[in-house]
Amino acid sequence: MVQPPQRTALTGPALVRLLARIGETDVQASQQPLADRLSQWLGWTDAIALSTVLSAPAPAMGGASPSTSRGDGEDEAQRCLSLRSALSKAIVTDGVLAPPRQSARHARAQQVQEVPDMPADYAVFRQCYLALQQKMEADIGDLRTRLRNRLAAQSSAMAKLAALDAVMERSLAVRERALLGAVPGLLGKHFERLRKAAQAAEAQAEAQAEAQAQAEAHTDSANSKTGAWLTTFRKDMQSLLLAELDVRFQPVEGLLAALRAR
Repeated sequence: MVQPPQRTALTGPALVRLLARIGETDVQASQQPLADRLSQWLGWTDAIALSTVLSAPAPAMGGASPSTSRGDGEDEAQRCLSLRSALSKAIVTDGVLAPPRQSARHARAQQVQEVPDMPADYAVFRQCYLALQQKMEADIGDLRTRLRNRLAAQSSAMAKLAALDAVMERSLAVRERALLGAVPGLLGKHFERLRKAAQAAEAQAEAQAEAQAQAEAHTDSANSKTGAWLTTFRKDMQSLLLAELDVRFQPVEGLLAALRAR
């Protein structure tokens, strides 16, 4: 008997693994070196800007004396932690992704309303995803700029690192925005697959209920399945946003590590 080919376990950031699962795509790990892949994201003007920063001597600090306060790094670490916590909470508690829970007292009496099949229009979810993406980009961008400014005040070497990060952010921003901007479209296809699967299951349950003349049992089963697919979708969408938050925070974590290790 011929054995079907097995998928190779995909490694890498959680965001990549989630996108592969949600998109039902058999993604193979790239064999191309990271430097080669990264070079494909950069235009010739970006390459010139990077070369200029790398080849230039570390900027002189002038009359300013580097900060020697050990509290600086810890203060920024707390600021980073607070922002990450706030963004995570915004994702987890968003009204579209986390519908209000009913009290246990009314859960049995209002079973149908507990997991409503609304909003059934993906446009509502798409707008929610885009809004949270924009918030992450703006808030993390501000924090990244703040960390660069703090680094630049520490020493000439740290100032050069901050300048390099600024060039990298500008060079990769367009490509990064385009790639992350494609996620809502992929999520929309996932939404439709889940909905169609739930509709098919509901139709099958309806046919069985009609044959067995058990209308009440059919009603409970159908509504439960309808609510279940939306619950699954909401969890998947939350997981994607949290994984994207991890990716967006990686440059911040690098800058913070440099600041704390000065």
